[in-house]
Amino acid sequence: MQNGKLIVLTGPSGVGKGTLVRSLLQRHPELVLSISVTTRSPRKGEVEAKSYYFVDREKFQQMVKAGELLEWAEFAGNFYGTPRPPVMEKINMGESVLLEIEVQGARQIKQTFPDALRVFILPPSIAELEKRLRGREQDSDEAIAKRLQLANKEIEEAGEFDVQVVNDDLESTLQNLASILFDG
Repeated sequence: MQNGKLIVLTGPSGVGKGTLVRSLLQRHPELVLSISVTTRSPRKGEVEAKSYYFVDREKFQQMVKAGELLEWAEFAGNFYGTPRPPVMEKINMGESVLLEIEVQGARQIKQTFPDALRVFILPPSIAELEKRLRGREQDSDEAIAKRLQLANKEIEEAGEFDVQVVNDDLESTLQNLASILFDG
């Protein structure tokens, strides 16, 4: 049996990673989504081992020390990471695992899983990215300004990833991603 592969989708906040991942999973049932581990409390409607694996800070630190995470980062006072065992199990069974993570974690994947395909999703423009962030109606003007500042820095470094894809039109972006994932 052929091993599967690890596919990492990353890019700035607001670029549409979540929408792309949901659509890819719907259209391509052969893809499996990696479930992250976090120290934050479950939000309403989130389910253990489906939304996240919820652990306390002590357990998370134990996982880091034991090398059980492919990547991890602290965000907004909580830790998030990708547990290695379930990803490796699926890949060894021949499944392709999709991982949607922030740029910081995607960089770590290059060290912990060099064979991963790392795809950087770009916005059509910074103006469009700002429009998408504002359209969410989740963040203050200050938070949006911080996200845009970080996005500019991340976009400048997009070339360090295996492939860059501009998310300008959902349908054409999905077709482009499918071509990269399944034809290349």
